[in-house]
Amino acid sequence: MVSLVDSNVLVCRFDPRAPAKQRTADELLRAGIVDNSLVLAHQSVLEFFAAIARPRQDLGGAPLLPPDQARVETESLLSQFPVFYPNRHVVQTALRGTAMYGLSWFDAHMWAYAEVYGVAELLSEDFAHGRHYGTVRVVNPFAAATQGVRELPPLYG
Repeated sequence: MVSLVDSNVLVCRFDPRAPAKQRTADELLRAGIVDNSLVLAHQSVLEFFAAIARPRQDLGGAPLLPPDQARVETESLLSQFPVFYPNRHVVQTALRGTAMYGLSWFDAHMWAYAEVYGVAELLSEDFAHGRHYGTVRVVNPFAAATQGVRELPPLYG
């Protein structure tokens, strides 16, 4: 199964403040490269760079990665994973997602990529774990470590 990866999972790979999440994200992304099971949305790439390159007060004003390394890692994402780009259908679906599910614009837009491009699973910690939004099931890849969730039922069985 192919899964769409939200930016929060990408960022966790470089966030030393949560070592368990960092390990999980690293393992997940490495496995996704090997078995070609992960895709990214253009939005995830943009949000990733913004999140890892901005100064953080809790890190003494330092970013998660220095700007040069942040650019290299972002370019690596573009070469390692297929990237979906926005189009009219993605934007229209996102608008419907804000109304139907009460999602914020950015979450609705992320979900819309999966819905429009036919990706059945969205990996994110920003949505309700296990919930289905249209044809897309959300999986929080960090939930197993924190909540004991092992497997979710399929959408249609």
